[in-house]
Amino acid sequence: MGRITEDLIRRNSEHNDCVIFSLEELSLHQQEIERLEHIDKWCRDLKILYLQNNLIGKIENVSKLKKLEYLNLALNNIEKIENLEGCEGLTKLDLTVNFIGELSSVKTLGHNIHLKELFLMGNPCADFDGYRQFVVATLQQLKWLDGKEIERSERIQALQNFPVIEQQIREQEEAYCLKRAKDKEEAQRKLREEDENEAKERSHSVFEGQSPFSVEHKDHVQEGQEGEYNQKRFKDNEDDLEFWNKPSLFTPESRLETLRHMEKQRKDQEKLSGKKKKVKPPRILITEDGKVLNVNDPKLDFSLKDDEKRNQIILDLAVYRYMDTSLIDVDVQPTYVRVMVKGKPFQLVLPAEVKPDSSSAKRSQTTGHLVICMPKVDEVITGWRQTSESGTSPSDSSREHTNQRSSASLWFSFFHTRTPPALRTPPVTGSLSSFLTEDPGGAS
Repeated sequence: MGRITEDLIRRNSEHNDCVIFSLEELSLHQQEIERLEHIDKWCRDLKILYLQNNLIGKIENVSKLKKLEYLNLALNNIEKIENLEGCEGLTKLDLTVNFIGELSSVKTLGHNIHLKELFLMGNPCADFDGYRQFVVATLQQLKWLDGKEIERSERIQALQNFPVIEQQIREQEEAYCLKRAKDKEEAQRKLREEDENEAKERSHSVFEGQSPFSVEHKDHVQEGQEGEYNQKRFKDNEDDLEFWNKPSLFTPESRLETLRHMEKQRKDQEKLSGKKKKVKPPRILITEDGKVLNVNDPKLDFSLKDDEKRNQIILDLAVYRYMDTSLIDVDVQPTYVRVMVKGKPFQLVLPAEVKPDSSSAKRSQTTGHLVICMPKVDEVITGWRQTSESGTSPSDSSREHTNQRSSASLWFSFFHTRTPPALRTPPVTGSLSSFLTEDPGGAS
């Protein structure tokens, strides 16, 4: 059974950035709500309130909603119109398919001077003789009733016949109230019987659960679990068919009984499926010896690009376009990247070592793709070969000599700029190649 909570209201107020105190429109339909509460304290600026298809049995806690213009309470368990006098701005009220039998309770809507539209179709009172004339004569501010416009001549005729119609309505109300009281007693009797049967079943199951089993019977018990599961499932299906084929009256109690039956079926199904469900082993992302695995559980397309110009690696992951970013978690490590998409891991080993602290992740506003830019770690500079091997051609020797000069120049520039100011050597005269050829060991 549902209740109106602050979390429920916030989850249904995304159009207002989840701010509830300034809400002007709120939809809480099909939430199995049984009681109307808290809304008049948390959302006083409401203009439109949708509460259709719930289990609300009484109109209450809305008198402080002075700005409320439209209230939808269709398909609930309401039996009487009340507590709406404080809704000064109410212009439209929908009470379609409820259990309103006290038609005289519409007189309380006389304080709502701005009320123009009223829906009462599908209620027991709508079957009373003179129903429409009574409402038209009682609420003279109404313009529309059950989707049909009220003509001036219709109102004049209703006012003329009002004393006779009022007496008819009162008699029909009394007959309905007597019938309704009998239905309530019958429903309470059935509920007590069901509670007694459930208590007996629970005590019986507890007694069976305490019976001792010897060691030699354990194998038989394990083998019989499968048959017990199938037998239980077959019995539940039979009970379910019997419940839905059994004729019942359309009353608030029958609606609650149906909901309780569906909730019980759901819980039993969860218990049975829990016994049969096997625990799935956790996904292995890194082996015991430290090897990182490539994993793509979300089954997403991706591309990995080595951007040599900017010295970085770019991962383009085709995340679902309309997925909320809060469902994505990115973890960049020096040798691999991991992305959790709705709890499913995507992991990829990188071709080079990267800097996690300098990495960035962005989402495309057009495609929704996740783009992760990971700068590579600076390359380590190694030494060079002093002389060429014997047997090389002159062209190869000159090319190697040129490469040595460029490498030596790069090394010298790196060495010269990295030396502290107090230890820098004086400028070198002559050619750099001759300097390195004469004493390469000393230079190094």
